[in-house]
Amino acid sequence: MFKYNLINTDNLEFNIDKKILDEIFNNINNTVDKDQNWMLNIIFLSPVEVQNLNKDYRNIDKTTDVLSFHYFDDFSNLEADIIVWEIILNQEKIIKQWQEYQLWSEKEFYKLVIHSVLHILWYDHEENSDYEIMKKFEEKIWELIFEK
Repeated sequence: MFKYNLINTDNLEFNIDKKILDEIFNNINNTVDKDQNWMLNIIFLSPVEVQNLNKDYRNIDKTTDVLSFHYFDDFSNLEADIIVWEIILNQEKIIKQWQEYQLWSEKEFYKLVIHSVLHILWYDHEENSDYEIMKKFEEKIWELIFEK
């Protein structure tokens, strides 16, 4: 199971329940049959910082809710405490989406974490068939946690 660090959470306008976050990682570990033995950072940045990263790494000059980065192509010789991924989140965008989708902000955050970790595990949604696979994992993990 992934270990994680939460970074830049001092000024969040919502609470993160570490028990729920741990449950997300546990359920992803039990649901997705891919190695998940390393460390990742979950980092909150300003909209401008997220926009700059989006522009620099994706050539998209606008802010977004979340970016996921992996730092190695081969994980076979890495020790478990090495940070191999980062999830960059934009609190402002999360709150706007929370209002739009009528979830409470923490649930929007958890939804983005699930989505991002699946990206980190090499799932994407570029093609419809890939989208369907990723969506099934997202829904299953969500149900295990929030629809008991």
